[in-house]
Amino acid sequence: MLSLSSKLPNQGTTIFSVMSALAQQLNALNLSQGFPDFPAPQALLDLLNDAAQQGYNQYSPGHGLLLLRQQVVELMINRDPQLQLDLEQEVTITSGATIALHSAIQALVQPNDEVIVFDPSYDSYAPCIELAQGKPIHLALQAPHFSVDWQQVKDNISDKTRMIIVNTPHNPTGTVWSKQDWLTLIELIQDRNIVVLSDEVYEHLIFDGQPHYSALSFPQLRHRAIVVGSFGKTFHVTGWKTGYCIAAPELTQLFRQVYQFASFCGVTPVQMALAQFMKQHPEHIQELAGFYQRKRDLFLNAIQHSNFLFQPSQGTYFQTLDYRQIQPTLTDREMCYYLAEQYKIVAIPLSAFYKSPPKNLTLLRFCFAKHDHTLQQAADILNTCS
Repeated sequence: MLSLSSKLPNQGTTIFSVMSALAQQLNALNLSQGFPDFPAPQALLDLLNDAAQQGYNQYSPGHGLLLLRQQVVELMINRDPQLQLDLEQEVTITSGATIALHSAIQALVQPNDEVIVFDPSYDSYAPCIELAQGKPIHLALQAPHFSVDWQQVKDNISDKTRMIIVNTPHNPTGTVWSKQDWLTLIELIQDRNIVVLSDEVYEHLIFDGQPHYSALSFPQLRHRAIVVGSFGKTFHVTGWKTGYCIAAPELTQLFRQVYQFASFCGVTPVQMALAQFMKQHPEHIQELAGFYQRKRDLFLNAIQHSNFLFQPSQGTYFQTLDYRQIQPTLTDREMCYYLAEQYKIVAIPLSAFYKSPPKNLTLLRFCFAKHDHTLQQAADILNTCS
């Protein structure tokens, strides 16, 4: 008789799937999952067709097409002229950012190693750590600004700590790490055997003139940091599942040992299309922060007289709203169902991003990567909530 057991026995269906299914069931406006409802640039779609027609349909090199890796390096160096990257030994194109995060954790976390995760956090981190037989150490960011409690970090670093996962700009809160945050982290780990896994998939979506400080920006981290990025977030093509990983040669070697058996290589025509588009249209990335900031501002201006409280998102395409003045007795998950059933609009409860959510959490995450008319429709609904 067949006997089966789960390696992730406590892992059910993700909240994103649950809320999107609810939106479909109720024919509600879906601002829950983080993907645009507007099309990718037409020039990019044309280039994908061209790539397929021209025969880029077989396996690419395992670490990605040279042209796309060159574009990634050029992008990084334009942001930081002092940065030096080795195309062959430090840059890997991956089948999305999530599998890059997964491969990095599997490559570097050994059984019983501890990994510090800042909650609220992207829901794939902890399961990946558990699959590597490591132990996630969940540290809560400090509300209302979701800053790091550095004394708490110091108190939780031990000889078992093997990795710290950083996410900036941060999903779901939209906060952005400062230079001082990075310098404090460097001071805490400089004499320890700790790797930094830096999830920077929203690196180009930072608002109000703030800079993006990457782990790559700090020479002290070059030998111990793995940076993961996403083309899907940047070019409005989340379904293309294409990302990248940058790390020092010794880290990249370990990363590729795992990645080659998880995916082997990315989708070849997609890589070619992205490379050509980046080369021909550098203005897309240059204008991206302004593009999304206008959407954030449109959304927030439209709900400024509502009963929701908020601090403008510093980055990503997510905005948290506090409903404490509307239904303070409801949990955030209950509030999501209340909004879906009574007002036909769907969000994500922030508690879904915690192992142990704080009491009286009254925050919901809304995605503003939507058509302007969708955002206005959402605002019209939220303005009536009571």
